[in-house]
Amino acid sequence: MKNSIRDSYQAKLVSATLAVQQIRDGDFIIVPTGVGEPPELLTALSEQRQRFHDVKIAQILALRKYGYLDPATAHHVRHVALFYGPATRPGGQAGWVDFIPNYFSEIPRQIQEGQIGADVVLSMASTMDEHGYFALSLGTDYTMAAVAKARSIILEVNPNVPFTHGECHVHISQVSALVESSGPILEVGLPVIGPVQSAIGKYVAEMIPDGATLQIGYGAIPDAVVIQLTEKHDLGVHTEMIGDGILALVESGAVTNRRKNFHPGKMLATFALGSQKLYRFMHQNPQLEMHPVNYTNDPVIAGKNDHLMTINASLQIDLLGQCGSESLGLQPYSGTGGQSDFVRAANISRGGKSFIVLPSTAKNDTISRIVPALTSGTHVSTSKNDVNYVVTEFGVAQLRGKSYRQRAEELISVAHPDFRAELRASLNRL
Repeated sequence: MKNSIRDSYQAKLVSATLAVQQIRDGDFIIVPTGVGEPPELLTALSEQRQRFHDVKIAQILALRKYGYLDPATAHHVRHVALFYGPATRPGGQAGWVDFIPNYFSEIPRQIQEGQIGADVVLSMASTMDEHGYFALSLGTDYTMAAVAKARSIILEVNPNVPFTHGECHVHISQVSALVESSGPILEVGLPVIGPVQSAIGKYVAEMIPDGATLQIGYGAIPDAVVIQLTEKHDLGVHTEMIGDGILALVESGAVTNRRKNFHPGKMLATFALGSQKLYRFMHQNPQLEMHPVNYTNDPVIAGKNDHLMTINASLQIDLLGQCGSESLGLQPYSGTGGQSDFVRAANISRGGKSFIVLPSTAKNDTISRIVPALTSGTHVSTSKNDVNYVVTEFGVAQLRGKSYRQRAEELISVAHPDFRAELRASLNRL
């Protein structure tokens, strides 16, 4: 490593307490998705939160409950969710965490155009390479757009963060301050998969051919699909999240990326969420590239992959095919995320298929998730014009190209038998 690069690193290395003093009242702070959030920096900011006024922190899928997530001090530092995570959902439902509706793929452009602020970036980063570059590999997402716009870029450098290939690198000359940490990266385990999830996974897996390219969302049902793909051949990956499910497919030999027509031989993702084993797998892996979300999730770009198979979960779907995937009535739960991006991408892809997956019921079979109309106030995540395959444990409904009545019949056929008569009685209202 050149002396000038090393000297620059040492000059910018400070404590977390000093680093967050670069934040000013009124600043809009960008934090990466999920495990890309920097714990030392956000803890230091939390400890000093009462000295700030009107500071906002924007993030998709916050995972840890930091001290600043406090209704009593929200006027000092306030969270602005781009997608609710477990740490921010209660605040969103109570009204002291804000929310900005978005398509995941469009957040970088909103930052570039000033619709979403980006005064400061706080991010985890890999150790610096000999050329002075860090990798923002855990959450490349919208953070790279913020790096290009922000006044202050403050990185938490941790040797457990993988250094990956792709468009995810920040040079020491761009950095305002550095903080070092050494703790393990937060792990997020695979969800519990039961018989309902396994049945849904089987239906989807049967429709995925050898050589297909996969986008797999987070959740028990997408992971249930993954488990049943280990005997497939030459699968590829173009996704937003790389997790342990995809790692299992690589280890089984099912994913080779050899038959991809777009970025052949490469897996593309924009954030990581999984185990220490996953993070080690990512490090310097020439098979993997981490790119900003306006590249991975742009429907036109992702749709360049032939036979793109996209698998995403929903909470509720009505007989027109409208998906309510992010709220329970008016009660916010998550966000649009990349679901709509990848449904549209699969529709563009030659030979592509998009799957919306959900159990047929909720609350111990007392409530149907397939309904005549979405519960009042439910946010429509994916439109009726885009949804194609809907899969429950009772089968597959195919919607595109079908009339309202035909769609309803398809959806009723995969509803729980206890609710089919009630759903059929509602057909005359369509």
